[in-house]
Amino acid sequence: MKFLRPFPFLIFSLGHAQVYTPPPAQPAPVPASEAAPAPAASSAKSPLGQEIPMLDPAAETITVGGVPIPLGDNRILKARFEKYLNQPPESDEAAEEYRKTLQEILATISPFRSGGPDLYSAFKMLPAASSYPGDANICGSLAESIYMAMLSRQDVNALSKLNQSIEEEKNRLIRENDWSARHAPRDARLNPEEKKTAEKEGTAGATTGTAKPEGSGSQSLQYQDKLRRIGEIEVLKKANIVKTEAQTVQTKAQYQVSMVQWFAQRRYEHVLMAARFYNQIWKDGDSKLYVKEGSDVAKLFSESVGVSPTVASLDSLSNEAIREVDQYIQAFDLLLSRDELHSASQRLMEAYALGEYLAPVATLPLEKKRRISLYVRDLHELYGTLQARDYTKTLVLANRLKESAKDFPSSKVDSAIAAYTLASDLAIEEAKGHLLAKENEKAAEKIKSATEIWPTNPKLMEFRNLVNRSGGVATARNDFDRLLSEKNYREIARRQYEIAPSIQGDAVREDAFKQIMTSLTQIETALGKAAEFSKVGQNYAAWEQLAELREQFPDDPKLGRELELLAPKVADFTKALDRARQFENRTPKQTGSALAWYLKARAIYPQSGLAETGIQRQLDDILPDDAAPSAN
Repeated sequence: MKFLRPFPFLIFSLGHAQVYTPPPAQPAPVPASEAAPAPAASSAKSPLGQEIPMLDPAAETITVGGVPIPLGDNRILKARFEKYLNQPPESDEAAEEYRKTLQEILATISPFRSGGPDLYSAFKMLPAASSYPGDANICGSLAESIYMAMLSRQDVNALSKLNQSIEEEKNRLIRENDWSARHAPRDARLNPEEKKTAEKEGTAGATTGTAKPEGSGSQSLQYQDKLRRIGEIEVLKKANIVKTEAQTVQTKAQYQVSMVQWFAQRRYEHVLMAARFYNQIWKDGDSKLYVKEGSDVAKLFSESVGVSPTVASLDSLSNEAIREVDQYIQAFDLLLSRDELHSASQRLMEAYALGEYLAPVATLPLEKKRRISLYVRDLHELYGTLQARDYTKTLVLANRLKESAKDFPSSKVDSAIAAYTLASDLAIEEAKGHLLAKENEKAAEKIKSATEIWPTNPKLMEFRNLVNRSGGVATARNDFDRLLSEKNYREIARRQYEIAPSIQGDAVREDAFKQIMTSLTQIETALGKAAEFSKVGQNYAAWEQLAELREQFPDDPKLGRELELLAPKVADFTKALDRARQFENRTPKQTGSALAWYLKARAIYPQSGLAETGIQRQLDDILPDDAAPSAN
């Protein structure tokens, strides 16, 4: 039976191995002009654009019954809404008394009141309502408008009485003149000349007894003066009528200005009171609003409902707005109970924008408003971080909003975070590749794109550190190439921690580095074992340990130096092995002499693997059968 050890076969199969074996030559790269077209450079702009919407209403109006009501500056509305969310409800005793007073005024002036509307009793309650701070003294302004309207009505009544008196005077003068013209005395005597003329014309008989004396009847000065007075009275009467109509129109217009202003301020209860007082002050059926044609107020109605605005339309729209606010608050309560804070915040914003002074909005409990306030604050901050492209904080806020609001629309936010972060990370990785390839301009473009997409990307700090080390990295990489060409593998191993980061990402250099470190680790392990053998006096074992490795790595200086130091101590053993190999390698082969020298070498060092392997080879030549006896 043959005693075959695998290790000697490994020696011969790897006899020409090196510490580092260069890879085979690669084909030359295809020129850029012949390669496939490069993809278009990615734009530094956001991949999704500014798609992320804000919570503020996009339009500055809110439509009620087809009429758009301007809300003013959205920023101001948002600030007021945030203030509202953090202020206590108006539910104290004074507020309840104020709202009760308003309802009493509306009931007193209502046409459905038993006995009819009582303008005076309703008017007396306005000062009490105006004393409440939340009223902003609008009830006082309404009382002033009513007072001025009543004074104007008195002036109109006085002018009407004046017209009536001068009309009576005109009728009296007409009657007197008619009587004078009919009953003036007749004179039969005629002037001689008139008589001759009348005779010639054949009218003397006709005039006899019918001619009127001069200065009497319709020819009298008194008659003419009465006619002039009648004309003056007619002119004065018409002037008074015009003045009455103008004063009425002016008073109505002034009153209506306040109504329109309160409607724009969303003081709907005051609009209702003003409309009912209006119908009691002016009972002529004229309720058309006197607004300038083409003005914003006129457009609110003409461009939406296509009709001229009236007091009744303001009354109807105010009632509709009050009903809408009630429905908004009911929807808000339902959504809030289901933790659908996103929709609840929108319904509350709509209710507040439409009727911030109405009871359902003003009396909303602070606990409910605080939940919305916290959600809206995080939502605004989320949109702010999206605009600032701070996606790390955006992700934290988005997760928090998802937990608090079941209906939070996170799709766009999640898509934006994923797209932006990925685009920034890819740009940074490309910048690293360009930097290591010494393509500084391309690296600068990529890192600029990454910064524009995600300014707070944590990997930007890593890239900055890489740039700070780039000078040392390039030097270490160049030194590695030089040492590799010089086959100075020991120096590469000594500077391994400096060289390894500089060649990261370069497959060819990384493979060379791994081969060198693996080979040198194997050599150092063998040297360590040889040193242990030498310490216990086993110089032959130490030499043989290194000699086997020498055939794998013939160019390692440290390994060669250790073998030289051991050579004098094992000269007889090495001489026997050398002589045996000489006889084995001769032509023709001298098997017997070779076998004799291998046996001598084994006699010097019985545990020699090299001697044992040589003996086995000689026996194979002499006795080729598998049943050849062992050398032992």
